[in-house]
Amino acid sequence: MTDTNKNLFNLDELSGYKVADDYSDVRGWDVKDANDRTIGKVDHLLVNKTAERVVYLDVEVDEALIENGHNTYETRVSDGVHQFLNKDGENHLIIPIGMADIDDENKEVITKQIDSLTFAKAKRFRKGDVLDFDYELNLVRHYRGDNTIQSSDSDEFYNREEFKNTFRRRDME
Repeated sequence: MTDTNKNLFNLDELSGYKVADDYSDVRGWDVKDANDRTIGKVDHLLVNKTAERVVYLDVEVDEALIENGHNTYETRVSDGVHQFLNKDGENHLIIPIGMADIDDENKEVITKQIDSLTFAKAKRFRKGDVLDFDYELNLVRHYRGDNTIQSSDSDEFYNREEFKNTFRRRDME
């Protein structure tokens, strides 16, 4: 995929885009799973320019999570389960912003809907890779455990519950 087809941009790449004053800038914050286990740190906020908003957290995955990965070949193909295969150096993944909450006091992002095993089995990527819409769709299906999620266009896709930003700072309400 070329940059001309690029769907997601780091917030830092876009002039005129910034975190709104009444929202927390979570870059550099730890990300914890549903079981309170640290899975990594927020590296970037990813913006969809058509939707004109942040839609994903780009998370640099903790090495322990990668090492605790799973055996891709442990499930038989005939069982109907197809695992992702991650390569060396792929240590980033994205989380839809609506699938996370923030703890401003402790400067943490919490993903109450996703556990570390689900993250360990998620398809990762290298920092700076261009992510296509198929990757996004497959990852949301993986996080939700629902392979029936469909979307013909990204505008409709970003209106899903998974992309509703809940990062409004409590002290600004």
